[in-house]
Amino acid sequence: MIKNSVDSYHHLGEYIISCQDKGGVIAWEPKSKIDPWDHVESAMGLDVLGFQSNSIKAYDWLINSQEKDGSWFSEYLGDKAVNLKKETNFAAYIAAGAWHHFLNFKDKQFLKDLWPTISRAMEFVLSGQTKDGDILWAKDENNYWMDDSLLTGCSSIYKSLLCFQKISFELGFSEKIYEKEINWLFNAIKNKSHRFDRHWKSKDRYSMDWYYPILCGIISDNEAKLRIDSRWDEFVVQGLGCKCVEEEPWVTAAESCELVLTLVKMSEKKKAEEIFSNVCALADPESKLFWTGYVFKDKKYWPIEKPSWTAAAVILAANSLYGFSESSTFFSD
Repeated sequence: MIKNSVDSYHHLGEYIISCQDKGGVIAWEPKSKIDPWDHVESAMGLDVLGFQSNSIKAYDWLINSQEKDGSWFSEYLGDKAVNLKKETNFAAYIAAGAWHHFLNFKDKQFLKDLWPTISRAMEFVLSGQTKDGDILWAKDENNYWMDDSLLTGCSSIYKSLLCFQKISFELGFSEKIYEKEINWLFNAIKNKSHRFDRHWKSKDRYSMDWYYPILCGIISDNEAKLRIDSRWDEFVVQGLGCKCVEEEPWVTAAESCELVLTLVKMSEKKKAEEIFSNVCALADPESKLFWTGYVFKDKKYWPIEKPSWTAAAVILAANSLYGFSESSTFFSD
């Protein structure tokens, strides 16, 4: 595999398209389950490789499946919602994906067509913001807010809100930039750790809680370096990649790719390339598609699935390292 050649990733784009139905939705695997966040992530992978029409179809599905309150359900199977929670992080990510698409194709009409959907999504997300600035993670099946917040989820929402700002300025809707709400969220993530994981076991065992505040732009410079260095040996397995959960002997391709994006943002390109080389070893030697992860204790790939969003994460990480498209600096800007 020639890692710095965009042609080496074309088959991953074709695989993502094979997971997309005629309505535009992108499942985890062909005819498998669907969630809105990973659906957008997969569309972003298509953007990098130039599959513009398939990416637009993915956003058409978001337009057509959005609920009246601006949300989407947490999980679908085909046309049917099978998990009726409404997650704020899932709703927000459309803004990140839309701006990423625009960076690649400079299609202003795409943003105009999507604006009502994105705007409603952000209204839903911010309706879950508390007086402390954090954003509640979801509404339950009965449409009541669930009283807790996720560090990774709020970090991702922060990045999405910044993208929403850029879209607002691009379209001339400067009154919809939510500056105050974004600052409240930033402050909560940076200074109010007590607002997260209030009613369940702390999720700081998960590597995403370690790197997401850096990836999404809340923690930077020397503070970011100290944060990464302080837990590097807990999460990174030499020669294999990044673990999903601290205590589990399981490295995962998507988390490893997100760590690559984080390291590129920190100008730690050598470390990023090392981790990305580890990721490439998780590809199936026959199909060249990526397994979710590898249980190194048992020397087995697990689970036995090759998700579309894992393929997309690999594409996004490669783009950040090798500059295949106009969106290569999306996470580092």
